[in-house]
Amino acid sequence: MNNKFLAIENKTSSSKWKEKKRISDFKNMKKSTIYSILSVLHIFALHPQSEVNSFATTRDHDFRYMRFVYNANDPRLEASYDYIVIGGGTAGCPLAATLSANYSVLLLERGSIPTAYPSVLRDDGFLTTLMREDNGKTPAQKFTSEDGVPNVRGRVLGGSSMINAGFYTRADRDFFMKSGIEWNMDSVYKAYRWVEETIVFRPTMDPWQSAVAKALLEAGVGPDNGLNLDHIKGTKIGGSTFDNNGRRHGAVELLNKGDPNKLRVAVHATVEKILFFSKASSLSAIGIMYSDSDGRSHCAYVRSQGEVVLSAGAIGSPQLLQLSGIGPESYLSSLKIPVVSPHPYVGQFMYDNPRNLINILPPFPLEPSPVKIVGITSDFYIESLSGSPFSTPPFSIFPNPFNPIKVDSSFGHIVIKVPGPMSYGSLRLQSSSDVRVNPKVKFNYYAHPLDLSRCVSGMKKIGELLRTNSLKQFKAQDLPGIEGFKFLGLSLPKNQTDDVSFQTFCRSSVATFWHYQGGSIVGKVVDSSLRVLGINALRVVDASTFNFSPGANPQATLMMFGRYVGLKMLQERSA
Repeated sequence: MNNKFLAIENKTSSSKWKEKKRISDFKNMKKSTIYSILSVLHIFALHPQSEVNSFATTRDHDFRYMRFVYNANDPRLEASYDYIVIGGGTAGCPLAATLSANYSVLLLERGSIPTAYPSVLRDDGFLTTLMREDNGKTPAQKFTSEDGVPNVRGRVLGGSSMINAGFYTRADRDFFMKSGIEWNMDSVYKAYRWVEETIVFRPTMDPWQSAVAKALLEAGVGPDNGLNLDHIKGTKIGGSTFDNNGRRHGAVELLNKGDPNKLRVAVHATVEKILFFSKASSLSAIGIMYSDSDGRSHCAYVRSQGEVVLSAGAIGSPQLLQLSGIGPESYLSSLKIPVVSPHPYVGQFMYDNPRNLINILPPFPLEPSPVKIVGITSDFYIESLSGSPFSTPPFSIFPNPFNPIKVDSSFGHIVIKVPGPMSYGSLRLQSSSDVRVNPKVKFNYYAHPLDLSRCVSGMKKIGELLRTNSLKQFKAQDLPGIEGFKFLGLSLPKNQTDDVSFQTFCRSSVATFWHYQGGSIVGKVVDSSLRVLGINALRVVDASTFNFSPGANPQATLMMFGRYVGLKMLQERSA
């Protein structure tokens, strides 16, 4: 390993698309919107199922990117670049790699390299990573929303793709139709495959995952779609960023597709603010100020025609915009932050998909497994994982305040995800000067009645799963119905017709799915090409631009997104 490395270590379709929709509504749409929707429908018709032959081959970790990784205190980083990408996460890594094909790129990540945290590199380290105490240097930065729900953010090169459950599935059709982003769907599928051929694998099914998949089908969540990467109604096996030897291959390995002569990656690099230049009525981003792990400040700049691109995530990007003086004018002024450009919607429309769950303690050991299957309906998605015995419950998996007692049995975890969602909140700064301090975020879970209704439907479906023959083997006692299961935490209401009890269950057991989005959404903060409105040379390319979560799990689409937007930016400059 080189000296830089050592230094770092040391430091388908539902119907024929709304045919009953009024023609008058259709005529009132902009032509570009109509063409975009028709493009989406056309491509979905051409791609009814995934091209499953594009999976990667099981192999060891690929650390070639370490050739161009630097510690933030390296003076060679203080230079001018064609592009500066803030955030070496799920979208930032493929974006930086793509841009480096033709231009010089600096990618900045506040965390360290994956090998500094061995637990992130294996599937059996997933829960270990979430259970670690946050000392400011861990790969999972913990925060609790103002709703009282614990959460985490990725703080490692590769971002949240290095701390998640590894499930890979593409976005739903509605996401592309309603996101407000300009899509060329043929390019979208090529970008997905660019990711899949490198870091996505065919999962090997274990007894727990197989049993839950059979229970879903037995409970009516059909058809059986087998192995499929597309968002399609029914039960399916998705892809995984864990290979069949349990090794994680996150977005960080997409950096290997970059040009090592044009790409520099800085770790332990905390971007504190974006730098701007104002001339007449024109405002442009010209660079960034960042600090290293010793607290020393540094600057890097973009060249003529270059850009600063925010890929710091749904929490980090709106936070950094506000700290840089881009946000609600009266609010920033009240914090004594100089207003560079008033933007009333920065930090607004913050969404997080609710997760509600049950945990089963079976009478025999389960093999630990990340998420491999999903049941998709129009109202909810059902997923599952299993884990080993533990002494301290991982707060992100078990959101209720359990006593820290040892659990001698492995567990099965069945969850629902509410699509959308319709409920939303906002983000405010907790510190007006320190980006390391988590902002205050409120998501207002279940404020919208449709979200609550979908949760009730989803939890009732889990009740049906527990009544199937497929899950009988996991009962502690041979009793009828849902009786006989041993639960860790809350158990389901026994009366399937009691909506009020299910509503209470949903509100009292709500957790995060770690799939938050918003804060810099299209049409409010950025345009359809992701440029920040009214500011030159500044874009946002991450989930903060989304107004709802893409499909059952967003990581596939975020990696595709980085690749897709990177190609589009290259095309813009060559035009």
